[in-house]
Amino acid sequence: NWGTALRLPRGSLLPSCKRPPPFFRIREKTTAPCQTMGVPKLQVPTPRSFLRKHSREPKLPQRKDLGDKVVLKPHVPKRTEHPIMGLRCEKDFITANVAEAMMSVAKRPLRACVDVRTGDKFLVDDSGLVKKYLKKKDFGKTPSYIKKRKAEAREAQEAAAARLEQHRARKGLTRLSREERERVLQGLKQSWEQVNRAFQGLSVVVDTVPRRLRKEKMEAQMRQLERDVRALERHPAVYVAGE
Repeated sequence: NWGTALRLPRGSLLPSCKRPPPFFRIREKTTAPCQTMGVPKLQVPTPRSFLRKHSREPKLPQRKDLGDKVVLKPHVPKRTEHPIMGLRCEKDFITANVAEAMMSVAKRPLRACVDVRTGDKFLVDDSGLVKKYLKKKDFGKTPSYIKKRKAEAREAQEAAAARLEQHRARKGLTRLSREERERVLQGLKQSWEQVNRAFQGLSVVVDTVPRRLRKEKMEAQMRQLERDVRALERHPAVYVAGE
């Protein structure tokens, strides 16, 4: 029926806006417990229970009465046991003490040295100032255990060297003797001296290609001879491969 007028609730077409809560309610919600002004519920002390003197000092616990200590009596002797009576020792303690005192060695006092006027002293025997180890039989001698360790190390080194010699002999390597090594070393030094003498005789001005090549060749020879000499001097054992 188009003739009927529509009735809408008042304010339904208007935008609705909520009013913010009061400030005291926000304060109550955001405040955590026990963070307000004082405790919410506090028992107020009575006038009779006021703070007394020495009431907060620590007090010792009351002493408990433990009573008398019970002393345990010895066991009742058996029926077969008889009391020991009338026994006397025949030892003369006076004579024994005199004999022990006569046979004992007198105790020597410790030697001390006083170095200040106030009377402070220190023991001399253990201070390191007395040469009491000089009279020992093994003073200044190598201990036996060190000699044993050195012998074991020498034997192990000789065994390792022998195994290495066998291994190199199987590969065809021959060790040069001391005389041969010295002879080779002297030959290398003489060769270096000859090359150096020829190098010193070169012209100072190197203006042609042959002169430059000759100078570079002689420098290379001298460097190689120096490396060989250093290698022989550094290594006493030199091995040469077989032909």
